[in-house]
Amino acid sequence: MRASYLFTSESVSEGHPDKVCDRISDEIVDLFYREGPKAGIDPWAIRAACETLATTNKVVIAGETRGPTSVSNDQIKSVVRAAIKDIGYAQDGFHWETCDIEILLHPQSADIAQGVDANGAAKEEGAGDQGIMFGYACNETPDLMPAPIFYAHKILRLISEARHAGRETVLGPDSKSQVTVQYENGKPVGVREIVVSHQHLVEEMTSEQVRERVEPYVREALPKGWINGKTIWHINPTGKFFIGGPDGDTGLTGRKIIVDTYGGAAPHGGGAFSGKDPTKVDRSAAYAARYLAKNIVASGLADRCTLQLAYAIGVARPLSIYIDTHGTGKVAEDKLEKAAAEVMDLTPRGIRKHLDLNRPIYARTSAYGHFGRIPDNEGGFSWEKTDLVEPFKRVV
Repeated sequence: MRASYLFTSESVSEGHPDKVCDRISDEIVDLFYREGPKAGIDPWAIRAACETLATTNKVVIAGETRGPTSVSNDQIKSVVRAAIKDIGYAQDGFHWETCDIEILLHPQSADIAQGVDANGAAKEEGAGDQGIMFGYACNETPDLMPAPIFYAHKILRLISEARHAGRETVLGPDSKSQVTVQYENGKPVGVREIVVSHQHLVEEMTSEQVRERVEPYVREALPKGWINGKTIWHINPTGKFFIGGPDGDTGLTGRKIIVDTYGGAAPHGGGAFSGKDPTKVDRSAAYAARYLAKNIVASGLADRCTLQLAYAIGVARPLSIYIDTHGTGKVAEDKLEKAAAEVMDLTPRGIRKHLDLNRPIYARTSAYGHFGRIPDNEGGFSWEKTDLVEPFKRVV
């Protein structure tokens, strides 16, 4: 490891065009999990893979589903409009009430279904696709996340909370942040560069006026002393950000996978999360990998941990488990790999059961990161719990 260096991560708000699409896709997953039990559908049988495109006053939704036939296109449109309204879009070029919504959902492929569905006792539920998934944790922040992405998210989340509370009426839904953290002796100690680009609803606002609005939230988000005389600020560096959201830039589901995970501080398997039910290991196994890595660090067995899982479509058991503690481990990595397989069933069904993923908990993940969040009473962010600390300590 290098002792002293700069590292940068970015975040984007729930009003960013790609995040609007992630939110819509996850709202549809949640809709199927809410309506399925009402229609007598076993939650284990529900399938959803929804992709969304959004542009000027247009939303297109495509993908494959399996679930209650009671879910109509009108109901989907209602959920989509409610999500856009909640984000805050009521502008001429993208309005929750008037945007055109096109739905192109169809049943899941039978060829894929036969590889994923369990068949009594004779066949376990297989993975929904092949792929590799990574989890990561480190002791740089209280939530065991890399500092740059953690604080980039926190800046935008604080501004968003103020906007939704009605305290920032001149700021729009679309925004981006970027934080460059100074590391010394391998530890984050300050911020060298801060970037915030925020949509404003008063066209004549200057960059200086936008800075007056956002700077207090930046200072609140960052640890005391991290901003100093050497910190360089870039607030709306283009000078104007009035046209925002899908009206300004087309959005697509799944284009912010580094924002969703570790801000580039750890590897990424390549698969997006939003719009996918948990049979898709792109999502569920990435959650499991984070869960395991976080518990290894929380247990004191390592200061940093990268964990990789690999799956084949239709095959239940992971093909491999790989752990790298980057020279910080207190226990050999091969012992941790064996322990990971013991403390958690890493089949798709085992992950869904352990983390209780067959429920409508996904829309809340669509902005400000899937990791480093606080588990909630409805079962959201269950993969952020540290309830495997004692099991890990026992088996190693």
